[in-house]
Amino acid sequence: MAVNHTRNSKDDRTVTNTQRTKVLIVGAGLAGLTLALLLQKANIFYEVFERAQEIKPLGSAIVLTAHTSPLIRQLGLEEEFISLSKVLTAIHVGKEDRQIDFDIAVGSKDAIERYGGDTRLITRPVLYDLLLRQLPQERVHFGKKILATKQGGNGVHIRCSDGTEYEGDILAGADGAHSAVRQNMYAELNEENKLPPADGVALPFINVCLVGQTRPLTVEEFPDLEQQECQFNRVVGENKPYAWGNFTTAQQTVAWSLVEFKATESSKDDESFRNSEWGPEATAVMCEQVRSFPIIASGDKMFTVGDLIDWTPKENISKVMLEEKVFQTWSSGRTVLLGDACHKFNPSGGAGATNAMHDAVILANYIDSLPDCPSADEIEKAFLAYRVDRIKWVEDVFEQSKLFRTMVDKGIKATIVRFILKYAPAAVMKARNERQASYKPQAAFLPLDEVDPLVKAIYQPSLHLKTRAHE
Repeated sequence: MAVNHTRNSKDDRTVTNTQRTKVLIVGAGLAGLTLALLLQKANIFYEVFERAQEIKPLGSAIVLTAHTSPLIRQLGLEEEFISLSKVLTAIHVGKEDRQIDFDIAVGSKDAIERYGGDTRLITRPVLYDLLLRQLPQERVHFGKKILATKQGGNGVHIRCSDGTEYEGDILAGADGAHSAVRQNMYAELNEENKLPPADGVALPFINVCLVGQTRPLTVEEFPDLEQQECQFNRVVGENKPYAWGNFTTAQQTVAWSLVEFKATESSKDDESFRNSEWGPEATAVMCEQVRSFPIIASGDKMFTVGDLIDWTPKENISKVMLEEKVFQTWSSGRTVLLGDACHKFNPSGGAGATNAMHDAVILANYIDSLPDCPSADEIEKAFLAYRVDRIKWVEDVFEQSKLFRTMVDKGIKATIVRFILKYAPAAVMKARNERQASYKPQAAFLPLDEVDPLVKAIYQPSLHLKTRAHE
């Protein structure tokens, strides 16, 4: 099928050669893999294209709250997910004297009854592997860096750096904060003077982060591993522009992260970024700078960040930018964005993974509701409805993530935020948790979740679309 860039979008049903929609997914991160698995469940053809040669064991850990539980059960992954993760009920925030100052409740002992699921922590590589194992190997292509994308009345087309080219009906950009799909789509919109000025501004960052995960440890080496629940401890530096945390995993490892707060905002386009050091050597330098920082842990030994670094394979340590922005334009024609490609949260709020999965399920519902051989107009309307469904929640979570980022930052504003979190009435935190837990998107084309918690789900527009997966 050759992509026709001039044909009237309203009559292109006559030139497609597939009955159901074919979706090209760029990016094999959490958003892309979740979307792929959902489309597979809906019997919609898809292919995934990932620029990396393989999924590397990088990153730290991911927190998934109760409002992903219905989707995980729908996908048939609950039992294995529980075995690979740990329950998280609180984040312990302390100071450099290793004393806990206050706790932030992120779950509860009765979370399953009240919310329909626990808040759980799982390492990023383990969660990716769980999703990847559900997909046929021939549907996921590694080493596919996208050079160019095109779309027209009757299809989309991508060209990769290895010379291969692919065509489909829909292009889904799940390729991260610096999405090639978004950049190509925005370039086209900019030429047509259709791109909002705010979307043309580079993705900003003000902090950098060092992340890693240790090798499996014994309880004798790190006593916190004996606890069934995840032990999540965070330290706010007193006279230094850093905050750092450590958290135990179901794999008997300790995941950790350290944030350095920069004085000014920057971006990848700025001279300050181009003059910065990135890569293995820069990571090693930063590791040496923070080795002496104390961490909170049980037992008699006074652990430091250096202990965690020494227990972590060098190839599993990385230095990353902490960017944050909600883009206003999520789609154009047959191209649509999800996950970090359209909204990048600061990870301090722990919301990126949950919202990537929420994007995937809402988008999958709209794709599944499309007729056979959908026209460009029908696809575009579905994508606009997908954004309307998601944008309010995304913007709310974005503000909350900024609040958590501020909490571990420096200055009077951070001090005020910590004071509020420390002394906030339990009823206020409970109301916050219940509001979050009320938003729990499900796939319309799968049997609905049968768990009936005390906190009911709010109305989900895409759940009431006409489903076609099993006609």
